[in-house]
Amino acid sequence: MKTSLHACFSRSLLAALLMSGVLTAPAVATASASKQKVVQQKKTAEPTRKVAKASKNRSERKAVAKKAGGNRTAAASKRNTVMAASAVAAEPAVVSIGEQLGLRKVDDPLNLNSSVALVVDQQTNEILLGKNDTAVLPIASLTKLMTGLLIAEAKLPMDETVTIDSSDVDRLKNSGSRLAVGSRLTRAEALHLALMSSENRAAHALGRTYPGGVAAFVRRMNERAAELGMTDTRFVDPTGLSSDNRSSARDLALLAAVAYERPMLRDLSTSPAYDVSHGRHVLHYRNSNRLVHDGSWDIGLQKTGYIREAGRCLVMQVSVSGRKLIMVLLDAAGPAARVGDAERLRRWLESSRYSDAIAEFADKG
Repeated sequence: MKTSLHACFSRSLLAALLMSGVLTAPAVATASASKQKVVQQKKTAEPTRKVAKASKNRSERKAVAKKAGGNRTAAASKRNTVMAASAVAAEPAVVSIGEQLGLRKVDDPLNLNSSVALVVDQQTNEILLGKNDTAVLPIASLTKLMTGLLIAEAKLPMDETVTIDSSDVDRLKNSGSRLAVGSRLTRAEALHLALMSSENRAAHALGRTYPGGVAAFVRRMNERAAELGMTDTRFVDPTGLSSDNRSSARDLALLAAVAYERPMLRDLSTSPAYDVSHGRHVLHYRNSNRLVHDGSWDIGLQKTGYIREAGRCLVMQVSVSGRKLIMVLLDAAGPAARVGDAERLRRWLESSRYSDAIAEFADKG
């Protein structure tokens, strides 16, 4: 009853206001529309605020996740770095046998890098300089000098074709070769590449095609060493890839002197370069001894060698100041050190002090 009276009173008051002109119908309509618009704006803004708030929350969560992920990545990277460093530290560096024995630290008058050095007068066998020259060490591809000597002495047909097969592939050191399995070359070409460029597959093929095969060849290598008086020497393959091929500088000087007597070995070992036809292509090989390309050196025979256990090795027959000499260097730390030692030896041999000693020696003769 009270509600009905209140509604009736409100309608009467509104009518009175309209009749008195205080309130017009359009104003009432406008006020009502404005009220509805505000209500509608509130309704529309509320979802927008909710969406914005949700978006902000998502962005914050992503930022936190990204930061956490970055921290995890950095931590993982740091762990990996530490683990890698630990692995490197745990794995000992491979050093040569000579370095393990402390031979490089032995003093010598020329402060040579090589663990072993020997200079011998080829005609008198006088030792002009010796450093650990009786030490027995791996000799790497200096082994191929004996391989060449046996091929030269065997008098096998040098124009006979030799085919590289899978047994010639190095599976011990996994060294590379440009002579693919199936490559065909003459025995003379194989010997040329073995002596000049230290081609391992060529050297192994020479031993494999020797009468009786590799086993007979290696046996003959050791027999020949004994015949030459190389009592410190042992061979196990024609290439020198095994560190069990061992000798001393004095033994190697004996081998170099005998090999020098073979003109074919002199010519092939000191050849600056050689091209081998390979199907439609030509394989270009260079001498592994950079001193051969230096016109200031008079080299009659040479052979280089390297495996990690042996370091950088070199044997040469050279003429210095009119004197024929045999030089042997074993276990230099690198190619530059090996060449540097050879140059240092030559400068010493050419020095006035040494020239005076040569003159004195000649007068006594």
